[in-house]
Amino acid sequence: MRCHYCDRDADVAVEKDGVKVGVCEEHFQEQMEELSDSDALENLREELDIDGAE
Repeated sequence: MRCHYCDRDADVAVEKDGVKVGVCEEHFQEQMEELSDSDALENLREELDIDGAE
């Protein structure tokens, strides 16, 4: 699988509703940085109840 943003091999792949998308490490990090700068990551943590898992 290739990265969604460039032609490198994908290091991470996700699938939802039968659609699979891959990203290389560099683009994965860029996307995580963008998420960390927004409320989206906190909302995802709350939805997944990450901090509450014991």
